[in-house]
Amino acid sequence: MTKNALIVFTRNPELGKCKTRLAKTLGNQSALEIYKYLLQHTANVAKKVNASRYVFYSENINHNDVWNVAHFRKKLQTGNNLGERMHNAFNELLNASYEKVVIIGSDLLDLSEDIIEQAIQKLDTNDVVIGPAEDGGYYLLGMKTLHSEIFINKAWGTETVRKDTIEDLQNSNVCLLKELNDIDTFEDMKHYGQLKQFYKTDD
Repeated sequence: MTKNALIVFTRNPELGKCKTRLAKTLGNQSALEIYKYLLQHTANVAKKVNASRYVFYSENINHNDVWNVAHFRKKLQTGNNLGERMHNAFNELLNASYEKVVIIGSDLLDLSEDIIEQAIQKLDTNDVVIGPAEDGGYYLLGMKTLHSEIFINKAWGTETVRKDTIEDLQNSNVCLLKELNDIDTFEDMKHYGQLKQFYKTDD
């Protein structure tokens, strides 16, 4: 068994329940198609990473989807908010004897396997690795021991999350990766040519 684990956090792709901010501009159907496109990209990237790979679903485990069981082990998120869900996922895998655990989201076209591999490598000399997102959050989080404090008292989904997280880690060695853009709104996606096929609104 590899000593490294990669967690992908994903929402089940259901109409009207994903990319709701994007749906305000493009409609629910287009938002769903964009999210499915992002999920496929994330799966293609993640399956190349040299680690045990887990996908944690938000609602229920899907058996026939982009997360091929040849590459991913499937689990369900548990907890009342994003912080609790991430805490519980990290706790489960760190207690399963993994030495390094990295979590990523599923809405970044700029994410590559090289960035994820770099995060795992940076944990050799750092306590925590953070991939900062342009919106003030983060797209990647990695650690070797559980830092429970970073998962509480956060306004999840706001521009203060990364700043507040780093403040919680001022007594730890933290490595920041390069900043990337995650796709939550129409403004976020406009400079990606491959997404122009989804510009048509459906409302």
